[in-house]
Amino acid sequence: MGDENGGVGDGEVVDVYPLNRYYFGSKEAIADKDDSLADRIQRLKSNYEANGLRTCVEGVLLVELLGHPHVLLLQVKNSFFRLPGGRLRPGESVTEGLKRKLSNKLSPIESSMNDNWQIGECIGMWWRSSFDTLPYPYLPHNGRNPKQECTKLFLVRLPISRKFCVPKHMKLLAVPLFQVHDNCQTYGPVISGIPHMLSKFSLNIIQG
Repeated sequence: MGDENGGVGDGEVVDVYPLNRYYFGSKEAIADKDDSLADRIQRLKSNYEANGLRTCVEGVLLVELLGHPHVLLLQVKNSFFRLPGGRLRPGESVTEGLKRKLSNKLSPIESSMNDNWQIGECIGMWWRSSFDTLPYPYLPHNGRNPKQECTKLFLVRLPISRKFCVPKHMKLLAVPLFQVHDNCQTYGPVISGIPHMLSKFSLNIIQG
């Protein structure tokens, strides 16, 4: 909603720093848990039978490039995109779990135990009601006992500069928000919904 001067209403300000202030490297690949989609579904079924609903946490990290906000995405095997994050361990808090996953996916090995990730607020929650369905941004009416996972997205505030190191079998890409917006076919419902989730914030794009 505009203010009395016709401007955009103020939201919580998020500083977005230029991509060229960050440094990128690689580290040893992380072993895949599954060889195929069928293997993944079977693993999820086994995990659900043993541990019940699993909770996943993922981070939304923003950078500036060419004057536009970009989100950092991991590309796996040149085939699909994902946000950095992963499954919580039993009894692990969302904050500590996301810090651990971010360090595992994005930090140099020598600093992975000492990172001070700035985990912000939860900006979205997604649910799967079965093992092979797309996630919904709400708990489906037939999903009183969702059988796969609840995924929580958190805004991660980046410092003015830092070094990223990504496993060799992955690529870290800066993708403009206008490209992922409503582009479910390429990025899936969660990533393509990020611009909507960020609409309540005021992005302070810092160039240079």
